[in-house]
Amino acid sequence: MRNRRDNMAIGGSSGSTTLISSDTTITGDISFTGQLDVEGTVVGSIQATSGDAVLRVVSGGRVAGEVKVPHATVNGKIEGDIHSSERLILSEQAVVDGDVYYNLIEMAVGAKVNGGLRHSSNIADDLAAKREAKAAEANPAQ
Repeated sequence: MRNRRDNMAIGGSSGSTTLISSDTTITGDISFTGQLDVEGTVVGSIQATSGDAVLRVVSGGRVAGEVKVPHATVNGKIEGDIHSSERLILSEQAVVDGDVYYNLIEMAVGAKVNGGLRHSSNIADDLAAKREAKAAEANPAQ
């Protein structure tokens, strides 16, 4: 039941699963579709090329670089900013040294974020742009 709930929580990904095993270090940027499981180390940025892609950084996994994905579950360490356009889950052992940009976030007791949390969504960004435009109309530059 737990696996079913976890799969539903982070959205179903179509495509295959790529595994970076615990004794593996990848140096360079990664673009992926489907699901990417990081048990080892990635030194470089990770970016999803599809809207239903899922990144999982398991306990002991480490990413040193920027992460841009729609769905992510982190229980390892990320040294860099995270941009999650859909849902981000920070589990008990998650450590993030960087800023977190999220639409929906779930944090377990024990998760650590050494940086800022910034909510971002298309709706919120549109509202902010409208507020700025309205303020510019009310106070034109002289």
